[in-house]
Amino acid sequence: MNSVKMLLCLAIFATTISSAFGQKQFSNCAAAFVDSKMVVNDYSPTGHCEITKSASGELSVQTANLSSDGGVPTGKIGFRIAIRDANTQTLLSFSDKTFMQVDIKTVLAKCKPGDAIVLLTTDDEFSLPHSEILVK
Repeated sequence: MNSVKMLLCLAIFATTISSAFGQKQFSNCAAAFVDSKMVVNDYSPTGHCEITKSASGELSVQTANLSSDGGVPTGKIGFRIAIRDANTQTLLSFSDKTFMQVDIKTVLAKCKPGDAIVLLTTDDEFSLPHSEILVK
């Protein structure tokens, strides 16, 4: 019986150690895009995201090559969506679904000016510092 306990402990220890050497959390930068245009005005700590109620296109979260001219999308990643109500600051889940892209008009139909579209990554490999998009 002690051998079984010892093997179980070793297996748990090995699993824990191997996960520590895996991908580091938030090691790859991502940004929100509508079609191929990055939503954030400046990918910096002072950048902010806004979108008009009349916007159209496909909303996605993608890794990006960043330059002084903006960002070029390089690969879609899974994300979820919540809506932050402007009046109460309550977060409401838009859907239980994980998206690779979604028609922005579908999301905006559930928003009013002042609300925010909140994007949630589903993989901790990706950093999404500009995760809230203000609806104008």
